[in-house]
Amino acid sequence: MSNAAVAMATDEEQLRARFWGLLAVLLAAPPSAPLMGTLSIIPGDQSELGQALADLAAAARTTDLTAAEEEFSTLFIGLSRGELVPFASYYLTGFLHEKPLAHLRADMEALGMAVNDNVAEPEDHMAILAEIMQMLIDGSLGAPLNLAEQKRFFAAHIEPWAGRFFTDLESTPSARFYRPVGTLGRLFLAVEAQAFAMID
Repeated sequence: MSNAAVAMATDEEQLRARFWGLLAVLLAAPPSAPLMGTLSIIPGDQSELGQALADLAAAARTTDLTAAEEEFSTLFIGLSRGELVPFASYYLTGFLHEKPLAHLRADMEALGMAVNDNVAEPEDHMAILAEIMQMLIDGSLGAPLNLAEQKRFFAAHIEPWAGRFFTDLESTPSARFYRPVGTLGRLFLAVEAQAFAMID
C-alpha cells in the first residue's frame, strides 16, 4: 500500500472515530455551551449524511442551552423514565440488565475494559457503545482494532437494535434539537453496516 493510500485510510478511520465520538457526546448528557458552539459551525454537503450534519448545525444555532437540557431530560430521563430508553437490553428484551448487557460486559473484559457493577448507568447505553466504537477505531485502548474485530463488536452489540433507537429518536415528537441527532445516527449506522458487510 502506498503512503498516500495509508494516509487516506488513516483519515477515513479518524473521520469514523469522530462520528462515533460525536454520537457518544450528544447522547451522554445535555450539550454544553462550547459543544453547541462547535456544532453550530459544522459544515454540511449534498449527501444525506452531510444534510443531517447541516440540520444539526442549524438546530444548535436555534436552540438555547436550557431548552436543550429540558429536551434531553424529557427524552432520556423523565420523572421515572424518559420517552426513550437508549439501552441495548431494553430494545432487545424489553427490560434493563438482561443478557445483552452480560454479553457486552464479557466482551469489554476481553478487550481489557473495566466493568463497574456499581455504576448506575448500564454499559449497554448507546452513548457508551458509541464511545467504545470510537476507542476501538482510534486506538484509545492501546492499539486500533482491525476492521474485522470492529465489525464483530458492532454486529454483536449495536447493529441488532441501534437503528431502531435512532429512528425512534428521529420521529419522537418531543425531539427538536435531537431530531437531527436521530437522523445522523440512523444514516451513519447504515454507512457502517454497509462498509462492514464488505468484510469477509
